[in-house]
Parts: sequence; structure tokens; C-alpha cells
Amino acid sequence: MTVNTIQIRKKGSLTLPYELREKYGLNEGDVFTLIDLGEGSFLLTPRLSQVNRLGDRVAEVLNEEKVSLDDLLSTLDEERQRYYREHYAKD
Repeated sequence: MTVNTIQIRKKGSLTLPYELREKYGLNEGDVFTLIDLGEGSFLLTPRLSQVNRLGDRVAEVLNEEKVSLDDLLSTLDEERQRYYREHYAKD
């Protein structure tokens, strides 16, 4: 376990030590969850955005199923055309 000292700056800003940012791949703009554990103790954890998490999961599934981006886009275009025919095209 590493112990670091950080200081609250103007507007409540905290700077995380470089070593921790590098170790955990943290970047400017990353979002964190701050949990008040009581008695002056806090837990600060990085929170991966839902968009990033879901995007990563979609990429994993596409890779597992060996579906290329071109395949995906082609299928989406076909589905868009089918949906249009079913809902908007006049016979």
C-alpha cells in the first residue's frame, strides 16, 4: 500500500500523484465516485462512463463473433432499409 498526501486547491481541485495516474491509466476529464465512509474517511474510485463500458463490451462481442466494422455497418444499413419499408413505404 502506498500513502500519498494531496492538497485541496482553489475551487476544491485535487491533484492525484503522477505515479497513480500512470499506474491506473487516469486522464484529465475522468470521472470518479466519492463515497463518504464516515468519521472523515473517503473512498475515491474511478468510474468508467456507461458509454465507454458498453462500447468496450460491444467491441469484445464483435471480436469474439469475428464481425468486422464493415459487416456491422452493412447489416445496420440493411436493417434501416427494412425498417423504412415496413413502417413508411407505401405499397
